[in-house]
Amino acid sequence: MRIKVDEKIAEAAVLGGSFFGGGGGGDLKTGLATARLAVELGDLYVVGVSDLPRDSFVVTASLVGAPAAGEKYVRPTHMIRSAELLRNYAGIEIGGFISSENGGASTANGWIPAVALEVPVVDAPADGRAHPTGVMGSMGLHKVREYVSIQAAVGGNREAGTYVELVARGSLARVDRLVREASVQAGGMVAVARNPVSPEYVKENAAVGGLTKAIEVGRIIQKHYGDAEAIALAVIKHIGGGQVVDRGTVELVALETRGGYDIGRVVIRGASARYEITFWNEYMTLEDSGGVRLATFPDLIVTLSVKSSLPLTSAEIRESDEVLVVVIPKDFVPLGAGVKDPEVLKQVESVVGKKLW
Repeated sequence: MRIKVDEKIAEAAVLGGSFFGGGGGGDLKTGLATARLAVELGDLYVVGVSDLPRDSFVVTASLVGAPAAGEKYVRPTHMIRSAELLRNYAGIEIGGFISSENGGASTANGWIPAVALEVPVVDAPADGRAHPTGVMGSMGLHKVREYVSIQAAVGGNREAGTYVELVARGSLARVDRLVREASVQAGGMVAVARNPVSPEYVKENAAVGGLTKAIEVGRIIQKHYGDAEAIALAVIKHIGGGQVVDRGTVELVALETRGGYDIGRVVIRGASARYEITFWNEYMTLEDSGGVRLATFPDLIVTLSVKSSLPLTSAEIRESDEVLVVVIPKDFVPLGAGVKDPEVLKQVESVVGKKLW
């Protein structure tokens, strides 16, 4: 497989990615700008993981931080610089980039460095939906005892004195915490290149096909743009499972940025019940007013704006917004190994204060 990405495909990838963001995954406008810039900068190709040389290295690209942070400052040059730092420090030739996840901004992670370094983007994001932690987007590497994580993070505004460059090597969990702290010091967000692995490891542990799946969903959004209900029903049919839970109005958004994350809850008054969504960057749980659990991460919980017909993230949803609440069960979402580990998912319980099972 070898797809040359044009502006139409780039837009579809980001639109579909925003649906798979599940309340997170970054700002859609940022993702569209990043994707369009990548296409303008040079030739951008998407290839299958089986098309890569066996002795090459696949690098994960991501944005780490709190999407609602007011001082976040990440530019395309930061994305390229993080990839260069990783390549130079690790002494490797990068065969391709994958995104850490799908999302409005994050689906296009790695696209600009790919064009700059003249390598492809691989159709195998570390996770096919958005998630809050670096471990969740590391394809199960936290369980590979001998694996040493190498990560390069860049972000912040030089003029404001927040510019940060970090290259760290060590255990995955500890390096992830250093990168998260770098995002705080940089004003809320950093561009990260991390964790070079073999194509074979990606094939076995990533969300293979997750990028083309986002493109397919994005084409549905392009076709039905302006009609949130038509989008929801068509996506559910295409994916093969899910439901529109209700249509309602947002009554409450409680959000705080803590430790480099956006944490809080959303209350929606629907036609048949009130609903509470908790979030840790991404939407984690959905319950009705009777306390009945309707969805639990990594199920995909999506709030589609009735006005724009596009997904709203936890960072941008506002009181009085009218939304469709959509749920896609995890069995119908392309997932990487990082969000299938029960031990990793226990973190969610301590952050949002809800039992997952």
